Amino acid sequence: MSRPFRFGVNLTVSAAAAEWSEKCRRAEELGYDVVLVPDHLGTVAPFPALVAAARATERPRVGTFVLNAGFWNPVLLAREVATTDALTGGRLELGLGTGYVRAEHDTAGLPFGSPRERVDHLRRTVEELRRLLGDEEHRPRPVQRPGVPLLIGANGDRMLELAARHADIVAFTGARTVPGSTTGRLAPLTVEELDERVARYGETAAGRGEPAERNLLIQTVVVTEDREAALRPLLEHVPHLTAGQALELPLVLLGTLEEIAAQVRAQRERYGFTYLTVLEPYMEAFAPVMRALRGT
Repeated sequence: MSRPFRFGVNLTVSAAAAEWSEKCRRAEELGYDVVLVPDHLGTVAPFPALVAAARATERPRVGTFVLNAGFWNPVLLAREVATTDALTGGRLELGLGTGYVRAEHDTAGLPFGSPRERVDHLRRTVEELRRLLGDEEHRPRPVQRPGVPLLIGANGDRMLELAARHADIVAFTGARTVPGSTTGRLAPLTVEELDERVARYGETAAGRGEPAERNLLIQTVVVTEDREAALRPLLEHVPHLTAGQALELPLVLLGTLEEIAAQVRAQRERYGFTYLTVLEPYMEAFAPVMRALRGT
């Protein structure tokens, strides 16, 4: 039996205290289950932003989507995670990834490393967090037991293997970094490519006792009667795809409310995606889709 849908919004735009609180309350009013923040230079600092989000709301969980492990020392990160979980009343979900924007590392004066080195650092970070936060003598202590839920954003083979071993939630990016890009430019995966990635994860995770929740980050949401018109701006960024192929991209939701809801349900059947995250610019547009999927 499929899990029920969950929905998150990734708040990417910095704001002063009153405006930040209002955005978080609006996400709660619209029905989002999780208020999330990214980990990029030029956006909010993740953990204080999540504490503020929790203070402004009552129901939603809060989380990182996702932390750049290359920015963090595991021991110091364990302190941040435990403190934030306590200050949010046990509402924290920790999302981790390798980081993919070289320019941010250059600006921060931090090594970027090869793909292998970044995955190795993430693996060490996950293992050290598990060790420290699982130690009853470690201080500070997180509120949640047996621990803070862990989300890992994954696409490559080694990342999918890491997620299969450790993640409570596996987040499929639905895209890959454009080779040679230092700014983290992404190219979407086709339906067939995502089929292969999800199947690879399924094979790797076959021995798990409890299946992980599966997440997808939606990049575009436009509720419209004219799909072709809404598609034109997107086609400029994916010139290698036909209009039909672009409309099939899992991370693109274009069409009437009924068409989008049908697409999301079909993707749940095909890929097992039950937890969907949208970006802040689409928070309002996606709200009626959530209501339709919940039958309200």
